[in-house]
Amino acid sequence: MLEITVGYTESFDDEKQEFVDIGGEVVQLEHSLVSLSKWESLHEKAFLGKEKKSGEEVLSYVRCMMLDPNPPADILSKLSEKNVEQINAYIEAKKSATWFSEVPGAPAQSQETITSELVYYWMTVANIPWEAQYWHLNRLFTLIRICNVKNAKPKKQSRASMAQRRAELNAQRKRELNTTG
Repeated sequence: MLEITVGYTESFDDEKQEFVDIGGEVVQLEHSLVSLSKWESLHEKAFLGKEKKSGEEVLSYVRCMMLDPNPPADILSKLSEKNVEQINAYIEAKKSATWFSEVPGAPAQSQETITSELVYYWMTVANIPWEAQYWHLNRLFTLIRICNVKNAKPKKQSRASMAQRRAELNAQRKRELNTTG
């Protein structure tokens, strides 16, 4: 969850000799499957599709991210440049310690359009609990990818690739041990 203060002004307090924030409203945002689903039900198109979104559509997504069910009507017009940067950084954050090494020769990513319903399907197939729909979306995608990797059948290597791998390991060990064989 991201918590930002919207619509405040910064002023200098001469008595305390420090900058202080005046006014503003605290807004809690969540970049989750639930937010994605709300946006897609409003706009009836895929949020994660390749199509570029208008400024109105982006602000609409920010409204869908808000956890307060009744935010002030003018709250989006009070977003500062700093608020927008915070929101973008939050959306793009990895939110996971997991990393994947890309396997050479692996198939390219699917060209399938990802919608909230497709993600719910993936959750169902992978037996991911429904509470994960409230997780940060990138964290949920990481879990889905882990489930796919762990459930995939091991790929057989050709004799040539196994021989090449052994030769590489032998060469590496020779270098490390400073020997000729």
